[in-house]
Amino acid sequence: MNTRSAMDRSPAVLGEPVTLATVDIVIPVLNEQKALPGCIRTLNAFLGDSFPLPWRITIVDNGSIDGTWRVARGLTREFPQVHARKLETRGRGAALKAAWRDSPADIVAYMDVDLSTELGALFPMVAALASGHSEVAIGTRLARGARTRRSLRRELVSRGYNALLRYGFGVGFSDAQCGFKAARTDVIRPLLDRVEDDGWFFDTELLLLAEHNGLRVHEVPVDWVEDLDSRVRIIRTAVEDLRGLARVAWSMSTGKAALKVANETELTPTDPTELTPTHPDAVVARPRAVTPARLASFALIAVFSTVLYALLYLPLREHWPAAAANLAALLLTGFAGAETRRWTVNVLGGHRTVPRVRTAPAFLADYAIITMAVLGLPPPGGRLFEATTAVGTYCLLTLLRFAALDRWVFPRRATSKR
Repeated sequence: MNTRSAMDRSPAVLGEPVTLATVDIVIPVLNEQKALPGCIRTLNAFLGDSFPLPWRITIVDNGSIDGTWRVARGLTREFPQVHARKLETRGRGAALKAAWRDSPADIVAYMDVDLSTELGALFPMVAALASGHSEVAIGTRLARGARTRRSLRRELVSRGYNALLRYGFGVGFSDAQCGFKAARTDVIRPLLDRVEDDGWFFDTELLLLAEHNGLRVHEVPVDWVEDLDSRVRIIRTAVEDLRGLARVAWSMSTGKAALKVANETELTPTDPTELTPTHPDAVVARPRAVTPARLASFALIAVFSTVLYALLYLPLREHWPAAAANLAALLLTGFAGAETRRWTVNVLGGHRTVPRVRTAPAFLADYAIITMAVLGLPPPGGRLFEATTAVGTYCLLTLLRFAALDRWVFPRRATSKR
């Protein structure tokens, strides 16, 4: 089967022979003139030898200032199934949005240029989409069966971040940031317009919005080896991710993250960008709406908790190390805020309580993230800068608790698929 012609075919319709799903694998690059040739040659050889679906590779140079674009153009001449495009905007998210929107393939995927993820997991990931089982598929380094080699620091940051997603948002996936993902093109395009981040948080935001709108996310355990030359700044990226999580939590709480369901009678056919895909099983649950009273109540609690944490952390820090002061402030704030949270839940949620087993991991995640944010500051920052960082991080984490309580205490009602 000729790959180029396969990529340009329209999807089969009822009554016509079924064709194989086509796959477009995107490699976003920024100043990677040295790593790019080896990546493309390795990936091209692997796909040609063992990948059973029609495929192509798309290189997206997003803002490189070295010879990356020249190298990419050379690779397109060397390999007929390799394509390249250039963007002036930097950011992995921006690169994937542009490539996935314009791709002619049935399935779009991406992987990092360092090929840290073993390529044998590619077809199992894509197969879940080609079969119709799921709408989004991801590689995971944290599920049973995965094998990873990375530094202890990166391991702790990754597990803490994903624990925050699990206990803060109640997500079903285990690894948001693994650079190995795929999605059905018709399903993912409506979501891309709702994803605001153009950087590293793109992955997390896309997955959160996908689950929020009822899409199925399939996980494949992967073998993964850390690239020691990685340019990811862990602490700075973690802080940016926390800001992104707070923004997404607010968007979900106010209903802005919800796509309109395609079979709702109030939709007009003249607004296709607002529709979820027409695949009948794509949306299995309605996004939750939040009443103004509930939103206001939790907002007051968030302000109260943040102020209390600041008043406790500042004097404790004068006598104790940062880690100890943070632990004590979190414990005292949590104890003082328990009654107010219980009152809000009982009044607005029908006398339901949050199980303690779910609050413990959230507390540990809060402690780990705030402590790492403080310890990761540059030495000349000063005590005031340190305290501001600790309180600011706590404030962002507090905003995420609203999403957690909204999911566990006020669960959404599933709707039928038909």
